[in-house]
Amino acid sequence: MGSAISLRDDFDGTALRRLARKSKSANQARRLLALAEIYDGGSRTRAARIGGVGLQIVRDWVVRFNARGPDGLLDGKAPGRQSLLNDAQRRALVEMVECGPIPAIHGVVRWRLVDLVQWLHYEFAVSLDATTVGRELKRLGYVKLTARPRHYAQNELAMEAFKKGFAAELAKVRATLPKGTPIEIWFQDEARIGQKNKITRRWARRGTRPSAPKDQRTKSAYIFGAICPEHGKGAGLVLPFCNTETMTLHLTEIALAVAPGAHAVILMDQAGWHMTDKLDVPGNISIIALPAKCPELNPVENIWQFMRDNWLSNRVFTSHDNIVDLCCEAWNKLIDQPWRIMTIGHRKWASGL
Repeated sequence: MGSAISLRDDFDGTALRRLARKSKSANQARRLLALAEIYDGGSRTRAARIGGVGLQIVRDWVVRFNARGPDGLLDGKAPGRQSLLNDAQRRALVEMVECGPIPAIHGVVRWRLVDLVQWLHYEFAVSLDATTVGRELKRLGYVKLTARPRHYAQNELAMEAFKKGFAAELAKVRATLPKGTPIEIWFQDEARIGQKNKITRRWARRGTRPSAPKDQRTKSAYIFGAICPEHGKGAGLVLPFCNTETMTLHLTEIALAVAPGAHAVILMDQAGWHMTDKLDVPGNISIIALPAKCPELNPVENIWQFMRDNWLSNRVFTSHDNIVDLCCEAWNKLIDQPWRIMTIGHRKWASGL
C-alpha cells in the first residue's frame, strides 16, 4: 500500500468541524468530521471508523478534498456511460430527422426510433437501442409532435406573395371609398358539424386508453362564421347547406355587425359560392379572395379547431335540431369572449393597415 497522502495546509480540524455543523449534507458532514480527525493527529483507521468506511475510501476523500476543498466532499452525479455517438454522428442524425424519410428508400413515411436505430447501425456501425436513441433526440431538443396539416398542392410562394401584397390590395379597396372611411378586416369560412363527430385528446392515467362515444349517423349542419380580430367581434349563422343563397344570408349578417360608417373587407377562400357573380354583396362589404389551397392564411380555421376541441367534440348529437342548438351555443360562447377572437385571429400581416 502506498504512503498516506497529506491533507492541504489551508484548513485545520476546528475549521472542518465548524463547516460540518453548517453543512446541509449529512454525507459531507460525516466526511468533514473524518478528515478533521486526521488534522487533529488521529490515525487514518480512526478517521475511517468515524466515516463508517474503509481506508481506501478515506484516501479517496483526501484526494477530493485536496483538489476541491469542502465542495469535493459533496455527493456528485455519476458521470454515467460515455455516449456512443460523436458530434459528427449527432449532426447526421439531426439532418435525417429534419429531412424526414424517403418512403421509396427507407420504407417508412415517418421516423420511428427503431428506424433510426437501424439507420445508425447501417450508416456508422453503431449499435444503440431505441431508448438510447430517444434519449439522444431529447438531448438534441426533439420531441414527438403532431404534424400540422398542409394541402399537398399548396404553393408556399403564392402564400408569401399574398401576405406581402395584402396592403396593396387593401389600398385598392380604400381608393373606392369616401376619404376617411374606417376599414374593418374580417375573415370568413364554414365548418360542417355532424353526427360523425371528432374524438379529441384527453387527460387520462398513463397506461390506460380512454374511450369516447363515436356516432356513425350522418346528419349535419354548417356554421357560417366570420371574425374581425382587431375588434374582437364576429357574425355567424347555422345553416343546413352551403350555396349562393346561404352565403348571401351570411354576408347580410356580417354587414349588420360592421360598425356604422365603416367598410368591411372580408378575406375568404375561393369556394364556388364565395366567388360567384350571383352573390348579393352588401354595399358596406368588399371581398378579397385568399390564394387557393392555403387555409393557414385564414384564422377562422383555428377558430373551428378551438370550438371542436372545447365545445363540440366527444359528443353524440341526437338529431339535426340538437346539432343546430349546440352549434349556436358554441358560437355564442365564442362571441362572448372577444379576447379569444383577438388572440386566435390575430395575423401580423393583416393588422395595423
